[in-house]
Amino acid sequence: LYAAIKFLLYTLAGSVLLLVAILVLYFQGGHTFDIVQLSQGTYSNSLQFWLFLAFFAAFAVKVPMFPFHTWLPDAHVEAPTAGSVILASVLLKMGTYGFLRFSLPMLPDASQAFTPVMVALSIVAIIYGAYMALAQSDLKKLIAYSSVSHMGFVTLGLFMFNIQGIEGAVMQMVNHGITTGGLFLCVGMIYERTHSRQIADNTGLTKPMPRYATFLVIFSLSSLGLPGTNSFVGEFMVLAGAFLWSKIATAFALLGIILAAAYLLWMVQRVAFGVPDPHMLPKLRDVNLREMITVVPLVVLIFLIGLFPNPILTRMHPSVEKVIARAFPPATEHGSAMRQADPFSPTVKRITSPTGPAFGQGAQVSPEGQPQ
Repeated sequence: LYAAIKFLLYTLAGSVLLLVAILVLYFQGGHTFDIVQLSQGTYSNSLQFWLFLAFFAAFAVKVPMFPFHTWLPDAHVEAPTAGSVILASVLLKMGTYGFLRFSLPMLPDASQAFTPVMVALSIVAIIYGAYMALAQSDLKKLIAYSSVSHMGFVTLGLFMFNIQGIEGAVMQMVNHGITTGGLFLCVGMIYERTHSRQIADNTGLTKPMPRYATFLVIFSLSSLGLPGTNSFVGEFMVLAGAFLWSKIATAFALLGIILAAAYLLWMVQRVAFGVPDPHMLPKLRDVNLREMITVVPLVVLIFLIGLFPNPILTRMHPSVEKVIARAFPPATEHGSAMRQADPFSPTVKRITSPTGPAFGQGAQVSPEGQPQ
């Protein structure tokens, strides 16, 4: 009940401000709710400032960004497995989608003005979420705080205003849903058997549950961004975009990846390869057909996106170009600079498109980021 009320109050406060902002846009944007028309409108800097704050309050709760994240661990702990999967895979993306669909194209000047604040909050979320995950003994809380950290990468990439950052953020939105959803499914499976989410009660599962341990290791390695998995593509592109904006910000974001490896490998070492509890052994049976059906497609997607991300990147590229063009018109000097080749482009092309020796043959990307 506490978690439900807390979630209700957080989302209610943000939704009220979102409603007010939408109504203001309706009256200031030609009495229409059409998103395309509203995105093409021109609004004063002062109006954009207040509208951005209203949008931020609503979307930051959904992401959730620091310091609006406190409802998430409580909600995950109390939610059933299906609820946690939906929460991680769908609901959290509503916040980052809101920033991408509303804040950036409709309020470009305010979005640029608030970029340092958004970057700072994103980096705090990345590091804070990772440190909190290190301190958890409950599997669900550990994954919940890891979500705060991973979604920090998404918001960081969105406010870089370059191809690499935004495309990496969108890719990471998809990747987080797949990987974290799989981790919550793994927690639900073991909870059905041992009725405990404590790491200390679920150790040494490799021998009694080899298939389960395999899935847990795959999802964990994907979550920490192992090359060849889906999360590596998104995180690499976000970091490449962040490097163009600030090397210091990139260094702090890299610390989050190091901490992610620490808490995920620590969890895997104990749960999969630790000393099994003799009292729990009679309850441990390996995953059944129903459970295999739920996780195998996610494993396939992890490696499919990790090895062949180019179809997704090519599909999203025109839309990302429009967002950047809205924030930095091509006629301006800054807008032209944003479209020039940068030293990261060949590297991003080689890592994230299936053209290099590790990925076979596929569509190529020009140094400017345009599909050929």
